Amino acid sequence: MSVKILAVGDVCGEPGMEFLEKRLREFKREREIDFIVVNGENANVVGITPRQADAIFRAGADVITLGNHTWTRTELRPYLDERRKILRPANFGPQCPGRGIAVYNTKFGDVCVLNLMGRFTLDTNTDNPFVIADGYMEEIKEKIILVDFHAEGSSEKRAMGFLLDGKASAVWGTHTHVQTSDACVLPKGTGYITDLGMTGPINSVLGIDPEQSIGKFMGDPPRRYESAGGKCSMEGCIFEIDPETGRCLGVESVRLI
Repeated sequence: MSVKILAVGDVCGEPGMEFLEKRLREFKREREIDFIVVNGENANVVGITPRQADAIFRAGADVITLGNHTWTRTELRPYLDERRKILRPANFGPQCPGRGIAVYNTKFGDVCVLNLMGRFTLDTNTDNPFVIADGYMEEIKEKIILVDFHAEGSSEKRAMGFLLDGKASAVWGTHTHVQTSDACVLPKGTGYITDLGMTGPINSVLGIDPEQSIGKFMGDPPRRYESAGGKCSMEGCIFEIDPETGRCLGVESVRLI
């Protein structure tokens, strides 16, 4: 018997939150999903609040992963220590609140989820995610291992996928908000996609009002990001995994409108 893991792309602003809350549980029932990981990095457009994290859990997420905006909302810091089901990148300094890896008990066995962040163009003071990932793979005993790699460069994400091929059950990229067309099972049995996409307004620039994004590139003074309006979608990927071996049997990118 295989299990179905749903990974959901970055939830963007209130439009993305509302769409997720309305549609995720129904989609879970329809597709018989066993476990859900949602990237909540942009639930507050930039960052996420404890209230929004609670709402994502109520919507059906089993685990929330984060990224480069983890520290934007200071009120999230104690929440990261209190809740085991929300992860920040494991390659942040060890003195930072929260955790980047955890094991979760399920009816089909233990599931290990690892959250990492890339370094290419993100200008963050983090440890090398490749060294961290490789080290963790030596220690993890669970069969099902899921990795959210929050990174900018497609080459960095692809390299991580091949590094972990045959070690992790599934590796997916987040952060760039545009779903890629390379969902596949890598040669040694790891499910992979370079970027899940996002959950938020379709007619937007990464969830943001297009006019504001155009203005930024035209040289307008900086201002707080504003979510776009209109129709939304939820993008992500379903990984079918053999719980006995941890190998991925199939991968399907999804876009729910």
